[in-house]
Amino acid sequence: MLTSIVIRTLNEARFLGEALTAIENQTVTSENIEIVIVDSGSTDDTLDIARSHHCKIVQMKKEDFTFGRALNVGCAAASGEYLVFLSGHCIPTTGEWLANLIAPLESGEAVYAYGRQEGSQLSAYSEIQHFNKYFPASAEVRPMKGFSNNANAALIRSVWKRYPFDEALTGLEDMALAKELLENSYRVTYQADASVYHIHTETFAQTTHRYQREAYALCGISPLIQFNLLDVVQYTVKGIWSDLYHASHEGCLDAHWKGIFAYRFAQYWGTFKGNQQSRIDALHAKRAYFDPLGGKI
Repeated sequence: MLTSIVIRTLNEARFLGEALTAIENQTVTSENIEIVIVDSGSTDDTLDIARSHHCKIVQMKKEDFTFGRALNVGCAAASGEYLVFLSGHCIPTTGEWLANLIAPLESGEAVYAYGRQEGSQLSAYSEIQHFNKYFPASAEVRPMKGFSNNANAALIRSVWKRYPFDEALTGLEDMALAKELLENSYRVTYQADASVYHIHTETFAQTTHRYQREAYALCGISPLIQFNLLDVVQYTVKGIWSDLYHASHEGCLDAHWKGIFAYRFAQYWGTFKGNQQSRIDALHAKRAYFDPLGGKI
């Protein structure tokens, strides 16, 4: 049965070739794999690399991009019964990655599966610890209910047709879908043996922005979650302490301590900014809707 691998790209030339080569080396035969690139305006060699690997390319305007919309565009262009989602900077770690990822879909165990993510030598130390929490090495250590991640995931096509990705969210379209599927009695599962290297090479500002947009999206999925300045302080301190402890025991503290402080502050400061912006937008909407003076005094 045909599997379509949908990859969202924007200037992903640095790692895309390695990812596509890893896909070509999977135990699933190439005749059963289709690769769909959804590109939103790359100006580097991304598209040349995609063409050299005989990918199907779908282009969309950068201003039209949302994470959910790009996936819906890719799924619509795909032909496979199984839809696999892979980040343009994720590289499968083994030749069994794809077979293991779609196995629960083939067996009927689940309709939506997501695989493990690991850091590489280029990853921030704190992000590796983050991956260890959300993507444990063993599937027996169950991640939180309703969690999923489209950097490395698979979905049955017929289910996507009934439940397309939310195109309005600024991120976390995967968690929104997982929540909706669970509420409708579908099964979502975690495949620890379907692992990829997820490589972020971000600046402090880029890391902050990533967590900001995800926190903003999370408020749309779970409106009761609030994140205040006290949370910034306590979780930053806890994250830094935990990372310093592990780095010390691993003998790599000197190499990573500055990055640990920067990453954890970017993570939680970005989370605070996104959560607060969502609250502000909700307050403005409430005033515009209910206030008899239109929010004016």
